[in-house]
Amino acid sequence: MIGAGNMARHHLPLMIEAGADIRVICEPSPDNYELTLDKLAELGAPPPPNEPVLADLLGRHAGELDAAFIMTPHNQHHDHAKACLEAGFDVLLEKPMVMNAAEAISLMETRDRTGRRLVVAFQGGLSPQIRYAAALIASGELGELRTMTGMVWQGWKENTVGKWRQIPEIAGGGFLFDSGAHMLNTVCTLVGEDFATVAAWLDKRGTGVDIDGVVMGRLESGALVTINGCGDCIPGLENEIYVNLTGGVIRTCMYGRRLLIRRSGEADLREVDGLPKMRGAWEQFTQVRAGEIENPCPPEVGLRMAKLWDAIVESAGKDGLPVHPPA
Repeated sequence: MIGAGNMARHHLPLMIEAGADIRVICEPSPDNYELTLDKLAELGAPPPPNEPVLADLLGRHAGELDAAFIMTPHNQHHDHAKACLEAGFDVLLEKPMVMNAAEAISLMETRDRTGRRLVVAFQGGLSPQIRYAAALIASGELGELRTMTGMVWQGWKENTVGKWRQIPEIAGGGFLFDSGAHMLNTVCTLVGEDFATVAAWLDKRGTGVDIDGVVMGRLESGALVTINGCGDCIPGLENEIYVNLTGGVIRTCMYGRRLLIRRSGEADLREVDGLPKMRGAWEQFTQVRAGEIENPCPPEVGLRMAKLWDAIVESAGKDGLPVHPPA
């Protein structure tokens, strides 16, 4: 485990339940390391040693390890993932995958060169519900994709005051690049194609990073997409995604926790039954490593989202002037 903060402790219960054998932790904060040991003890798991410096960890322990779960601040994702892939590990990498498209391409090249697996821990990308919806859209069974809209709000600004998530050099962005990254990634997964044109406006609300944002885009196919994110509001978090096609409507969320479909001729949205529930990124990662499923959230999806984010930042810096992401 590389990074042992709040997110790591969030993942631990399902990891231990799934049989994860955590041999070593890489965490520079003694407080975070102790809190993680407390959580592991609560779960009945043995206490792994801590190697606060990744290079030392790789030098001393690489031979006894075969996978890494990276949960560090955003600006460290690329270098940590690259080092672990080159050390021979399969990698599960927390969201957002990287800071920009150039880093995404670099990780894809490293994955191809090393032959290791790289899975991005986006709940939406890993969700069986989102994968089913994306395949349904791509199949044409519901007709032609016309519009998609996503909305997410959270009391994010107040929750992150004084934390690294509001430091642009470390976080790479604010609400839309942190919690909202789930929305950007799930939208990219559902549409299955690149954006041809993007226009965006971001409001920092007196901070160093985006807090509120509105994005409008036209896909290469001509379909239209809107994304609305508000990070300065009441406590809590809610989100919704609607997909409108010529032969039906899909309603879901950025985490893929629910999926409802209304086909042409039907009166109401109906929940899709029979799909397995998403139980955490680690379980999906182990299934990919075992060859039980294809990688549902590979770095190619991370690249698509990174290209979208680069375009959002560029357009917002020009007061919403439309920009055209590179092919």
